[in-house]
Order: sequence, then C-alpha cells, then structure tokens
Amino acid sequence: MGQIIQWYPGHMAKAMRLMQENLKYVDVVFELVDARIPLASRNPELNHVLGDKPRLLIMTKMDLADPKITQEWLQDFEQRNIPVVALNVKDRKTPQIVTKAARKILTEKWDQLAERGVKDKAIRALVVGVPNVGKSTLLNHLVMKNVAITGDRPGVTKKLQWLKTPTNLELLDTPGVLWPKFENQIVGQHLAMTGAIKDQLVNLDDIALALLEFMRGYHPEAIIERYKLAPDSFAQFSNVDLLLLITQKMGYKDDYERGSERLLIDLRRGKLGTYTIERPTDREELGFLDDAGNDSTD
Repeated sequence: MGQIIQWYPGHMAKAMRLMQENLKYVDVVFELVDARIPLASRNPELNHVLGDKPRLLIMTKMDLADPKITQEWLQDFEQRNIPVVALNVKDRKTPQIVTKAARKILTEKWDQLAERGVKDKAIRALVVGVPNVGKSTLLNHLVMKNVAITGDRPGVTKKLQWLKTPTNLELLDTPGVLWPKFENQIVGQHLAMTGAIKDQLVNLDDIALALLEFMRGYHPEAIIERYKLAPDSFAQFSNVDLLLLITQKMGYKDDYERGSERLLIDLRRGKLGTYTIERPTDREELGFLDDAGNDSTD
C-alpha cells in the first residue's frame, strides 16, 4: 500500500478529547463498525478512552455485506461476550432494534433506578466510529428526521451534537476518528477500500490492486460481470493488467488512476454485489488478538 500522508487531522485528536470529557454524561457507548471490515473499522484507541463504559457494537452497512459472513461475525462477537447487532440502518425497524439492545445492556442499572422510583429515564449514548461508517445515516433514522449531515465520504461530522429520538434515546454524535498509526498495513488497505480514509490521501491504484487481489480469491465473477471481461480473465492476467483492462473497458484509456477510483466507487456502492473483506479467522493476521472485551492492534 502506498504511503498515507496527513490522514490524522487536528479535528480527530480534538474529537478523542471531547469523547473522554463527555463520557461521564452517558450510560452506554454505541460503537459503529462496518460489517464488511468489522476488525479494521474498530479504532483500538477507543479502548483507552472508553474504559469499561458499557458498549453496544453496531455493525452497519449489513445490506452491503455477505449475509453468511455477517452471521459468522455476530456469533464471534457474542462468543466473546460483546453485545452486538447488525443493521441496514435505513430499515424502519432500526430504532426499535437499537433501543431494545441498549436497554438489555442496562437492565440491571435501570432496575435499580426503578426501585428508587425513577422510571422512563432516557438512555444517553455516545455514538462513535471511524469515518464513513454510517454514523450520520444511522442517527437520522434513529431520530427519524434529517438532523445529521450525511455523505459517502469520511470527515462529514466535525463537532459533537446531542440528538433526541422518539424511542427515548439521547445521542451524543461525534466525528469519525482514526488512530495515528497503522501497525498493520492491511488494516489501512481495508479502511481505504471502504472509504474510511479520504481518497486524496492514498495511492488509489495500490488500493484498487489490493481489491482485485481480494476479489480474485473471493468473488472474481463480480468483476468479470460488472466490466464485461472474458471468463478466464483472472487466470489470464495479473492484477496490474486487469486494472489496465478494466480502465480501458470503462473508456478511460490508460488513465488507471481514474479507473482505480471508479472501481473503488463501484465497490463501495454495492455495484460489485455484497462482499465482506474480513472473516473472524483473520484476527491473527490483522493483529486483533486480545478480545476478551477489547481488541488490540499493539
């Protein structure tokens, strides 16, 4: 993967500080991860910031992920005693699913409050995640109106804001936050593929080649069908030659940078079908080994 430059802007460092300062005001943390990359999209820095605050892991973009592997991930997290739900955030049942899961996590605390006569207390949640994980889209559906700016790119949310939902949640939205250094460059590749890192900060052809390598072993038919390639193209061509061929098929001649960008856009928008880049068996390769409650990339 090409070098990533200046991808940890000041607003991300500031957001981490604000999260820590506001943690005392919330009952639970909603940690959003991309269902296509459930490991790479977990920011290990959050473990230091959030400590032992109750946490609900929300796998977003379920509609873009491989359904079978999503089930494998749900089982994996549940076996590790990590409360988790998987969502197509635009589904009308999303507010009820998230609220029910949050109440389950807080059952003991809420029972104690009820014994003291405190009832119908709103659940206050801090909503966190890497850029472009779908936080704003989820918030808009939980609140049931457009209150958070959305966009198919990282870095849309810039500041903290409280939002109230009809299901008695009070949500503190935060900007998407990455961490200062990737110990494992495959993690960086996966984040770049799904758009968590701005395209301007990576070599798009490197990411496109990594994508073709993934599709070669996972679902080559999706590339062949989308770009009208010969059935034996993956056997016949290297990834570099395939990228050039796809670029030409899209009418970009030899502008493989533009071809790379289009390939990645197609992937992110579901034009290559449903796919999941990471499986639970990839934990060791990606460096996420300590998950008796916390992941680690140290």
